[in-house]
Amino acid sequence: MFTNLKIFTSGWDFAKSEVNLKSKFQMINAALLLSTMSLFFGIITNIYKTTYGIIPVELGLVVSNIVSFFVLRRCKRSFKFISFVIAAQFGLLFLFLYYAFSPGSVKFIWLFSYPIVLLYFQEKKYAKYWMASIIGMILLGPIQPFVSIGFSMFQAVYISVVLIVVSVIITFYQNRMDEARALIFEQQKQLQEQVDELLSKDKLLSVQSKQAVMGEMISMIAHQWRQPLSTVTLTISDIQIKKMLGSDISQEKMDRSLQEINDTVVYLSETIDDFQTYFDPNKDITQASIDDVIKKVLNFVQARVKGTKIFIEYTNNNVEIIEMYQNELIQVVLNIMNNAVDAHLEVEKEHPIIALYVRSFKTELELIIKDNAGGIEANKLEKIFEPYYSTKGKNGTGLGLYMSQMIMEKQFNSKIEVTSTLEGTTFSMKIPKKLS
Repeated sequence: MFTNLKIFTSGWDFAKSEVNLKSKFQMINAALLLSTMSLFFGIITNIYKTTYGIIPVELGLVVSNIVSFFVLRRCKRSFKFISFVIAAQFGLLFLFLYYAFSPGSVKFIWLFSYPIVLLYFQEKKYAKYWMASIIGMILLGPIQPFVSIGFSMFQAVYISVVLIVVSVIITFYQNRMDEARALIFEQQKQLQEQVDELLSKDKLLSVQSKQAVMGEMISMIAHQWRQPLSTVTLTISDIQIKKMLGSDISQEKMDRSLQEINDTVVYLSETIDDFQTYFDPNKDITQASIDDVIKKVLNFVQARVKGTKIFIEYTNNNVEIIEMYQNELIQVVLNIMNNAVDAHLEVEKEHPIIALYVRSFKTELELIIKDNAGGIEANKLEKIFEPYYSTKGKNGTGLGLYMSQMIMEKQFNSKIEVTSTLEGTTFSMKIPKKLS
């Protein structure tokens, strides 16, 4: 819990690649705080026992800790220098305890915490030299002639061995921690790469889906414009032929022909507006009625069913304005409608029907699209929302329903439900009236 506090990272922010440095900052700040508390406890204890000789040393270490604590907050790069200072002051303190106190002194126990401080704050290539120096000074204590100490050579060797054992244990533990940290970092990196790859694939699927729908819609444009353009051509040709033959054209006939041409051009213009709306890349939330969306889709689909027996039945008494991503919803409904038309074109049905109807609830609308084209086999039904899976064989991209499901999940926080019987297939989707 405390490692998340800014005080333990000296107020600095760290990148994901600086996890190890962040950990060291947390350790060094914790060491400074704990060391300062211990030193204050030692000062109070020495005052109580009237052993004033070590108090100046402890006060000096307290000042050093406070200065180090604030230096780390002023300069992030000061970590190595502060680590050196802490290792040096702890080393000098422990040597002082070793040379100034007897084996029976409680203060002597602090000596065995030195490997922890040293190995966590110093680079491994330097830590062994620090440890060798300390052990050398410990072994030198009983045989040097300058200061009389209370430790025998056996005790000095014993202390050295214990320090070495503690250092090995800590080094082993630290190596394991470094390996675990490196493994976690590598797994995070691989996971990020996989996420980036999935996002890239998702974008590619979205583009491919748009292109597939675009191809279908261009085909619809051809169907939808062929008859009106033929009407305009025939009307103009009729007027030209009559003029060439010298026939009189009444003003009423001319006005009626011009009106037919004008009505046809207006119809074509409205069709262009519908297609422009669909291909508009704007992803903002718009306010519209579900009725507007379905009517635009039906304008696209009517060209495909013209000349067939397929009857589209649309029932909707709800015209309330709701929030939506209009272009995306058009893509979803259009995909399902095109699939229903394709299903009917593949089978012979006496009365082929595609029914659309809307049900209104308190917070959402439910759009239902139902056909009677014979249904989808159970083993295929569970796969229809998978990418690149198509029940149409080579004639399908396998992206329409997959992208439609993605749009409903991501944009509308909803899901397309599907049921199928021997009679036909029913798709339903719930559309929130207000997008959060």
